[in-house]
Amino acid sequence: MAGIALVATLGFSGLVTAEEDPPIDCDNAQVQAEMNICAYRDFEAADKELNAQYKKTRAAMVEMDAMYEPERGAEKALLKAQRAWIEYRDGHCEAYGFEAHLGSMEPMLVSGCQAELTRTRTRELKALAEGMVN
Repeated sequence: MAGIALVATLGFSGLVTAEEDPPIDCDNAQVQAEMNICAYRDFEAADKELNAQYKKTRAAMVEMDAMYEPERGAEKALLKAQRAWIEYRDGHCEAYGFEAHLGSMEPMLVSGCQAELTRTRTRELKALAEGMVN
């Protein structure tokens, strides 16, 4: 018997879809479980874009460090900022989810928040990398 399997991590940090039958149409999600899955997929897509941009920005920081040898630190500062930003994003979005705490809508709120903040951070990283190149 095929179905949708959802796994929520302790303290909720996301949803994982193991199997779908029938596939979910995220443009027409009808029930909360589908909306939760679609919101998480949206976050996953945003996170993938962030990771790709982070690699580009990190490379720009490495180049910057090479220009200012031995006064390096751009790459280290980026790593420090990114770690702090991840903590901020996850904590902020966890708090945001309390609007529907322990309700079926909480995962959707958390994932939606994470997706939005992640897209914003991706734009910030892109601007930072472009500033390093100029």
